Amino acid sequence: MSWKTGYRSIYYDGAPEPDDPDLSKSHTALLIIDVQNTYLSRPDRASLSPEDQRRYDAWTPFHKRMHEVVLPRTKDLLERFRRNGIECLFARIACHTKEGRDRSLSQKMPGWNNLLLPKDELPSQIVPELQPIGDEIVVTKTTDSALTGTNLRLILTNLGIKTVVCCGIFTDQCVSSTVRSLADESFAVVVIEDCCAAGSDELHHKELEIMNMIYGHVMSSAELNALMKLA
Repeated sequence: MSWKTGYRSIYYDGAPEPDDPDLSKSHTALLIIDVQNTYLSRPDRASLSPEDQRRYDAWTPFHKRMHEVVLPRTKDLLERFRRNGIECLFARIACHTKEGRDRSLSQKMPGWNNLLLPKDELPSQIVPELQPIGDEIVVTKTTDSALTGTNLRLILTNLGIKTVVCCGIFTDQCVSSTVRSLADESFAVVVIEDCCAAGSDELHHKELEIMNMIYGHVMSSAELNALMKLA
């Protein structure tokens, strides 16, 4: 099954296959979303209570996917974009104040999404495997969408970008919010399935099905490399 027929929701059952997206190198950019230290660090399982061990184990498939699939394939894609002189941008969650008073409401809500990531501290930094180099642009946000909380829309417009290739975490949260915002601003969007992850595979695949064909196109890194002829 190719990207033209995969991830079809009920809305697009029977719809014609889409045309190839415009992936001209001068008008395309790679955007890596929220692949930060805080999401890849883990405590010593033996030090946890039984309930915390249960939660730890529930997250093990995510960490396995990140280390075995998402990080290596995103790193490879990033290197291909760089070799071909294509714009590479990064978004990260980080607040400007130590206690996070500038965070959006969604990042102050109790529970898992209660994020306090001061911008200069280690947890908020992009992981070593995907560190920006040179003058690659990094936007800092206190929102899920990389457009809503930054000047990314203006940056992309100034760069002459028409198509944004999205990777990162979490598929069903910040990636999804960013994809929707990009589509609403009339950017074409490509989401790279094997360069994204959600808390569970079920959430990951369902969100890709929801986004596909209405907000952008979902494909694998291999399919993108073939379409763009990225050596």
